[in-house]
Amino acid sequence: MKKFKYCPMCASPLTETRPERFECSDGCGFVNYDNPTPVAAVVVEYEHQIVMAHNRSWPGTFNGLITGFVDHGEGAAECAVREVKEELDLDASLPTLIGVYPFERMNQIIIGYHVTARGLITLNEELDSYILVAPEDCLVWPTGTGLALRDFLRGRGIEPEMIKLR
Repeated sequence: MKKFKYCPMCASPLTETRPERFECSDGCGFVNYDNPTPVAAVVVEYEHQIVMAHNRSWPGTFNGLITGFVDHGEGAAECAVREVKEELDLDASLPTLIGVYPFERMNQIIIGYHVTARGLITLNEELDSYILVAPEDCLVWPTGTGLALRDFLRGRGIEPEMIKLR
């Protein structure tokens, strides 16, 4: 992630005062906290299967959970429902919190939810494909949204296989 080198308030150099925290060296008061961005990740249960989707901007064939940035003034649970509607055109149940997970590589906080959804899947412009996977056949990955899926499955008494990411 690109860091500020100079204060956006007075143009003085920034000084690292704590790991990953930079402050204005001139004392104008600016602090670059570089707080993580909140992201809702949704385990969408549809017809007793899990919806896994491929974002058209991703290389390869990896399918993941439905995700989205939490907008200003929006709660993470609201975001989860909104993203299911926007990306899949499905109506979601009230979200159930799975857990909260750091995703340091992208400077994000992943807030995992489970919903059941109904309707006819219609992908928006962000997604180019999806698959439906029986919960017992889901594979998980060791970071971010993969941990939310893992914990959801464990809550159902399923110990999923962990894949390695490259």
